[in-house]
Amino acid sequence: MLSGLLIVLLPLVLGYLVPVHHAATLALINRGVNASVYVILLLMGVSLAGLEDLASQLSRMGGQALQLFAVISALNLAGLWWLSRRLGLRADPSRVVPGAPTSKLAAMTGSLALVGAVLLGVLLGLAGGNLTGEALFAGAETLAEWVLYALLALIGCQLRNSGMPLRQILLNRFGLAIAMVLAVTSLAGGLLAAPLLGLTWNEGLAMAAGFGWYSLSGILIGDRLGPLLGGVAFFNDLTRELLAFVLIPLVIRRHAALAIGYGGATSMDFTLPVIQQHGGVACVPIAVVSGFILSLLSPPLILFLLSL
Repeated sequence: MLSGLLIVLLPLVLGYLVPVHHAATLALINRGVNASVYVILLLMGVSLAGLEDLASQLSRMGGQALQLFAVISALNLAGLWWLSRRLGLRADPSRVVPGAPTSKLAAMTGSLALVGAVLLGVLLGLAGGNLTGEALFAGAETLAEWVLYALLALIGCQLRNSGMPLRQILLNRFGLAIAMVLAVTSLAGGLLAAPLLGLTWNEGLAMAAGFGWYSLSGILIGDRLGPLLGGVAFFNDLTRELLAFVLIPLVIRRHAALAIGYGGATSMDFTLPVIQQHGGVACVPIAVVSGFILSLLSPPLILFLLSL
């Protein structure tokens, strides 16, 4: 088990060791990450199409994702609400980020596109499976594993070159506190949800350790526990982001820590424009630090838990 963990962690570590000094190269890495995510989610959809009695399996996946989401979100919201009262952090809206999404639908476009990649994969799998049989599904799983290794290396490189010094992270007590509360309450939720989903304790913790990074959690879980549970992890974390887009404008002025923290790892990218737009520029460094810590913590924690 530990050897499997090392094999998957190795590209992440190797990527983290690579410094990138050219903006064009970093932009190419970012495009590579995005392309890899779409490819793997497409292949995950193909693998889902190979499940027996697909309709009932997809129904089961939706039910499990909803259960997991409900338990984790309840604890997240309770913990972050408590933290909001303790920190006394207040948003101070000042100006809108140029180019920030001005509607919830615009902000959700990227999330919905990833769902579309999974659905397209299912359709391709159903069509191709009739022609090639099981060979298609076996090939999709093998290819997804190799693309995963490349993705982890690129993500490691991204984290290394994100411009976020460790000193800056540790000195931002608000971002650090928000990230820790979100992580602890998420893991507690995964532990509570494990028996409801028929999972072992470490699998339940791993399912919760995506912290909203749906494009990665679904891939890592699917690689180890199969496409069905990979889909559960994906839709659990995706639903978090979709709810965050709705929740942030409603609560950020009175409960800034809750609004910033609930987005989890996406607070440093996808939900960041919405946080800035409704909470002001003072919320940006807190959100970036919180999201960065959770993004750095998520991949090795998922892999470690699945190796137990």
